[in-house]
Amino acid sequence: MTPRRDDSVTMTACPVCGTPFAPSGRQRFCGQACRQSAYRARQPAVVLAPIEPGVARRDVTIYECSDCGQRYHAQQWCEDCNRPCQRLGTGGPCPSCGDPITIDDLIRQ
Repeated sequence: MTPRRDDSVTMTACPVCGTPFAPSGRQRFCGQACRQSAYRARQPAVVLAPIEPGVARRDVTIYECSDCGQRYHAQQWCEDCNRPCQRLGTGGPCPSCGDPITIDDLIRQ
């Protein structure tokens, strides 16, 4: 019967590259490179929209007031609440209604 918590018996190869190694403590990977590779594989991919050269990031960003929920295009301050807004992401005015909309909103629909 194999002991459940005995690393020297239960872990003999790196799960990323398959290289055998002598674990130290609860070590799961053979080295820092494999550990980092496994971490990156677990993280969701972030898709960033390209911004044209010469355009400020603020000019293509949608902001939302945390108090009243009003959205603004390229405006970081809520006029009604007189408070700073949170950045939602890259976007612009909606082609059909003109309201500020993010690219993520369009993708989710």
